[in-house]
Amino acid sequence: MKAVFVKERNQVSVDNVPSPGIGDGDVLVKMKACGLCGSDLEKIYGHYGMVSQRLGHEPAGEIKAVGKNVKDFKVGDRVFVHHHVPCYSCHYCEHEDYTMCQYYQKSNLDPCGLAEIFLVPEWNVSRGGIIKLPDSISFDEAAMIEPLACCIRAINKVNITNNDDIAVIGVGPAGIMHILLAKAFGANRVFALDINDFRLNFAKKMGAELAVNINKEESSIINDLTDGRGVDITIVSTGNTKALLHSLTLTRKGGEVVLFGVPPKDSKIQLDVNHMFLNEIKLIPSLAASEKETNYALELITSKQVDIKSIITHRFSLERTSDAIKCAYDAKDAMKVIITSS
Repeated sequence: MKAVFVKERNQVSVDNVPSPGIGDGDVLVKMKACGLCGSDLEKIYGHYGMVSQRLGHEPAGEIKAVGKNVKDFKVGDRVFVHHHVPCYSCHYCEHEDYTMCQYYQKSNLDPCGLAEIFLVPEWNVSRGGIIKLPDSISFDEAAMIEPLACCIRAINKVNITNNDDIAVIGVGPAGIMHILLAKAFGANRVFALDINDFRLNFAKKMGAELAVNINKEESSIINDLTDGRGVDITIVSTGNTKALLHSLTLTRKGGEVVLFGVPPKDSKIQLDVNHMFLNEIKLIPSLAASEKETNYALELITSKQVDIKSIITHRFSLERTSDAIKCAYDAKDAMKVIITSS
């Protein structure tokens, strides 16, 4: 079978590897669709700071085989699979800090989500890491469950009201999902900031009140539109540390900044802590998602409360993953890029 691996900086390969063996509590899944994430691109082009370097953590597919001890799933079930699953019983999990669980990053798929067939280990199977899909949603839509879940977790860390103005810095696929969620959860106005005109125009179509190219325009227009107050919430949906600094100039006194984009390893900034203190600006990081948000993401997609398929612009076969990665990285006319396998 074929699977995709990082070979060296800026390069991946599609290799022929043996199909993983299955244990009594494991499940084998035939991948049908898997989204490319910004963290995948960071693993290839950047300096990713997390433990796993495996590609593809947004897979959906059909169950090919189940271990003899697996009771809740059968061959042919259409499923979404989460790559990281916490223990749900440690001190972190008891405080609902599921992504801080020591087992969260250790759990994963074998060999990865970007493979014709992958193994879901018993740990994941027994802890909600597989979710059956209703017939009403496609595999492409199911591949959007994980990134939407991550955005839901970030949005849930702030309290959006119908009077809130929100700025989203970085309107790639995750940034667009933040716009859709903010509108769905009752935000007043959402402002999009980026350096990519294609993505800014896309954000306008998705409901952004204003789209600002921060390489060409002064973002102070947002302060003008909020009577000099600034936005209530800024979501930094890019790993660029300059965006984090910029968020402090956009956010009102007592406002909140959500750090969502993954900064490169060893990123450092010079931060005016006095400004944050005097203005009581809250900085709230948000990493990944648990099954709680994953199930809610499935609910939003199934009920059509979020038009998730509108974000998908490109599809590539597994064999053309290198082309897909370049398309997603260049982002000239691409939003969400999906890898498919028959």
